Amino acid sequence: MTATAFEYGPNPAFAGNPRAVDDLGGDYLLAPPDPAARLNAGIDPRDRRRLDLHAALTAAGIPPRPEDREAIESLSSLSGSINSTIQRWLHHTL
Repeated sequence: MTATAFEYGPNPAFAGNPRAVDDLGGDYLLAPPDPAARLNAGIDPRDRRRLDLHAALTAAGIPPRPEDREAIESLSSLSGSINSTIQRWLHHTL
């Protein structure tokens, strides 16, 4: 679930200045994200390749099926250059 302006309320920068809110169409700006609140968990390169392969397949109009999991896992375990080549091939199918 993503945060909305309703969760944060009005932006304090616009307090007391109703014209500023009207200039925005009556909407409020979201507060910027707090970098200190982010998780410091990196993603494994193999997992990154797997996610990128899923995205490339979906973008090419080939949504991965559950039975494709073993093939995607095997392809994701290959080097990054091979994975990039596969993604390039898929992008050319668009």
